Amino acid sequence: MFNGGMGNMQGMLKKVQKMQADMMKLQEELKSRTVETTVGGGAVSVVVSGKKELKAIKIAPSAVDPEDVEMLEDLIISAVNEGMRKVDEMTEKEMGKVTGGMKLPGMF
Repeated sequence: MFNGGMGNMQGMLKKVQKMQADMMKLQEELKSRTVETTVGGGAVSVVVSGKKELKAIKIAPSAVDPEDVEMLEDLIISAVNEGMRKVDEMTEKEMGKVTGGMKLPGMF
């Protein structure tokens, strides 16, 4: 009676270990990916890595108005925040493939 239970437990443990290894591998892979976001009709674009590091920022000359610096600041903030949101979305989507959609707190 207990032998069947132990076999199932070992099988489950192996599945969990494989899922954990797959998640760690994917986390490393995601760090090297990037997402690009453009706001303000192309006025500001940013590239953010999977490690949530700002890698590049491009500002269209037409977005630089000395009389309205606040608008440019808002566009930059908006672009960076959207880039970070896209990284989170990409990470959640890719991790969901490994976990079968199961949410694991603190893992990603």
